[in-house]
Amino acid sequence: MDHERVVRDVTVRLPMASTALEACQWTVAALARHTPATISVLLQVHDRLRCVAATGAWQVFSTVPLKTGSDTGHDPEPSIVARVYDSGEPAIVPDVTADPDYLPVRPDVTAEICVPVRDRSGRPLGVLDLQWSDPVETDRWRATAQRLADRLGARLGALGGPPAESRSEKLLRHATAMTTAPTDWDLMTAAIAAARDVSALSAAVLILDGRREPRLGAPTGTPGPLEARIRAELAEAGAAALGRMIARAHRHGSAYTLGEAGHPPTEDYLPLTRAGARTLVAVPVGPPDGGGVLLVADERLLRPDPTTVNLIELLAGQAWTCLDRLRTLARLREQASSDPLTGLRHTGPFGQRIARATPGRTALLAIDVDGFKDVNDTYGHQAGDRLLVGLARALEGALRQGDELYRTGGDEFVAVIEVSRPEEAVRIAERLTEAARRAGRTISVGVALPRPGEAPERTLSRADQALYAVKKHGRDGVHLSAA
Repeated sequence: MDHERVVRDVTVRLPMASTALEACQWTVAALARHTPATISVLLQVHDRLRCVAATGAWQVFSTVPLKTGSDTGHDPEPSIVARVYDSGEPAIVPDVTADPDYLPVRPDVTAEICVPVRDRSGRPLGVLDLQWSDPVETDRWRATAQRLADRLGARLGALGGPPAESRSEKLLRHATAMTTAPTDWDLMTAAIAAARDVSALSAAVLILDGRREPRLGAPTGTPGPLEARIRAELAEAGAAALGRMIARAHRHGSAYTLGEAGHPPTEDYLPLTRAGARTLVAVPVGPPDGGGVLLVADERLLRPDPTTVNLIELLAGQAWTCLDRLRTLARLREQASSDPLTGLRHTGPFGQRIARATPGRTALLAIDVDGFKDVNDTYGHQAGDRLLVGLARALEGALRQGDELYRTGGDEFVAVIEVSRPEEAVRIAERLTEAARRAGRTISVGVALPRPGEAPERTLSRADQALYAVKKHGRDGVHLSAA
């Protein structure tokens, strides 16, 4: 093999390449005439190595995570190509079966050579990877591959570096970020960032129809000047104006300006123009009942094309699907941890809470409804259920912010409160008995504070014993367990 000829044949056309993609494709095609190896060039695009040129193989890895991690903050599994890119050092693997970082592309591959692609300043751009199934002179080919990679890197540097991330690639990356968002806030943040990035407009605002009134979605970090002004104008405009924007989008569909001066906006969008927006894309989000609208804007007079609007519509659809999934999961978790009758949390969450009780500070208030069995026996279980629901609301209203109320049995409740001394716990228990009387019933309450080293179950048992002491002495009262 005449390696000098290989270098000449590969590099002779590089000066004529007018794009980074052409340079990589010509390099691979010319090199393939001299070796049966599987050849690929992978360049960094955002947080991945993307294959931009390759010879035929059973499988080509389109994108490979960088060894340094991704937007999610989790380090992906390493690979030889990521290892070479990250370290800047070439890799010679005479036996791929012995390297745990090998990415399998064909079952018959035995050896691999991977070299970094850098521009003239040494900035990493990607890698050139060759894999053989026949015996190969690895030392000679490593030197040749590195010479070719250096020439390719120089040409790529002259052309401005790796190709820019396409809008479809941006869309896929942002869709993945939205799919993995753990909370509503994270999802809305990801959706707003995606809309700005894909549209190339400077501001994005998400308005959602809340339970009581429309509300602005979460901002992303520190909003830009236009986005901050838009959010301020929309907040001042009020819920009615936000509702009209949502209704307009769902009634008429997506809309965008043509970036022409001298054409006044409709009344619904006056808050946006007061903020300085001169270009706007408005896309409905979710269903008409309970959905919202995504507004993407810019201070410049631009002409968004229909493809851009379509991409934002796709983002809006993905965002709503993810948001609906998060809300469904939240409802399921709430149902799993809540009493279906009263809506109060029940024994599972209660056990977790008392396990965190602080000795001398966390008080347990065991509560029992006086004469509840008589209500069920006389008026039926439906009347008993109504009594429990009404009493649960009354007791919740008598507790302080941060106090917690659980239903642990048929007519049994437990309040978990933080106090500075036992007398404070007794006063709160007396407030509960007063609230019950106003609701037309009486309750008995036993109070206990955890002792140092005491098991939570034992503390609850002492609260129950104090409760029985109230029952024994006529009900409708409070008793504090001895310290």
